[in-house]
Amino acid sequence: MSGVSIEIKARCADPARVRSLLKSHRAIFRGLDHQVDTYFRVPSGRLKLREGNIEKALIFYKRTNRKNSKKCDSVLYTCPDGRSLKKVLGGSLGVWAVVDKKREIYFIRNVKFHIDKVRDLGSFVEIEVFSRQGNAREKKLREQCEFYQKLLEIKKRDLVADSYSDQIFTAGVMRNA
Repeated sequence: MSGVSIEIKARCADPARVRSLLKSHRAIFRGLDHQVDTYFRVPSGRLKLREGNIEKALIFYKRTNRKNSKKCDSVLYTCPDGRSLKKVLGGSLGVWAVVDKKREIYFIRNVKFHIDKVRDLGSFVEIEVFSRQGNAREKKLREQCEFYQKLLEIKKRDLVADSYSDQIFTAGVMRNA
């Protein structure tokens, strides 16, 4: 499955407040997922294997590192058991970073929200707006993302430009894959 989304990531000092705002706007809670994302060395973009209880997939994506809402082009392959795949990819490409997080997953129509507690990094909130039919204009998706950013009272100073993998790599807190 491939697609385009518009997304933001921000530090979150008060996950309970974000959770309450989402619930008050009738967000559908999909569950709490313990996810381990293993990022592999690739010449461009990012390739990660997500191992979780709810979400299990190999994901390749390209996204610029910027603090404001950003476009993300991705391809996702669902894989129920990634252990063998991780060995193959790790052995052939090499592991770049491993991100261990607890993720609350919420939806409001075509908008996915994450409240993340990332080991060694702290708490974050993410907003991902995507087109279910694949034909929505980027401008409309960006407007939705910015609407929910305001609704959740996410301040510009809390926005994060890079991925968790970049932060883990930069902080030098690599974990064994």
